[in-house]
Amino acid sequence: MQRTERLFALAEYLRGRRTGVTAEVLAERFGVTVRTIYRDLDSLRASSMPVSAERGRGGGYALDRSYSLPPVNFTAREAALVVALGRFAIDMRLMPFAGTLESALDKVRAALSTSAQRELLTRLRELAFIGVPSLPSKKPVREALERAWFEQQPLRITYVDSNFLETVRDVRVMSVIMNRHETRVDGEDLTTGERRHFRLDHITRAEVLRAAGP
Repeated sequence: MQRTERLFALAEYLRGRRTGVTAEVLAERFGVTVRTIYRDLDSLRASSMPVSAERGRGGGYALDRSYSLPPVNFTAREAALVVALGRFAIDMRLMPFAGTLESALDKVRAALSTSAQRELLTRLRELAFIGVPSLPSKKPVREALERAWFEQQPLRITYVDSNFLETVRDVRVMSVIMNRHETRVDGEDLTTGERRHFRLDHITRAEVLRAAGP
C-alpha cells in the first residue's frame, strides 16, 4: 500500500471508530512501524484533519467524528433521481469510476427511512433509460485511472492505437471525457509534453506512479 493510499485508509479507519486506538494497533493493522504511524498522524494533522490523542481507558488516537460531510436529507423523489441516473451511468459504462459510484448510491439508499426506501423502489421501476453502452474497459485500468486522477499522480499506461501499435506512456490525467459510446482520457505525455486523448477501452494496462519530488 502506497503512503497516499495508506493516509486515506488511516483517516477512514479512525473516522469509523467510536473510541481511540493506539499507535501500536494502527502499526499492526497497516503493516508499518510505530514510527511510520506517528509520521502519518502528523501528516493528517498538517492537512487540517482533527486528529487528537485521548488518555485513559479506550484512549489513543481518534479523529473528530464531525469531520465528514454534513447530514444530507434526501426525499424519496430526490434519491430516486440520483440513484436512477447513477445506475444509468454504471449500466452504460459512462463513468469509469463505477465502484466508487456504486458505494455512493448505496449510501444514498441507506440514508432513507424504510418507507422512503419502499417509495424509492416504486419510483425506480417507473424510470427507464435506453441507450447504447460505451465500449467496455478493464477494471484494473479504471481503478488506476481513478486513483491517478483523484490523487493527482502520474499514470503509466499501455496503449493500443487504431493500427494495433502498442506503446507505453507516462501521462498526467488532465480530465476525463465521456460521451454515449466511449470514454476518453485527456492526458499530458510527461516525456514529450504533448497533450492528447486516449480511449479508455484502448488502454490495456495502467499503473499509478509516484509524483516526482521537488
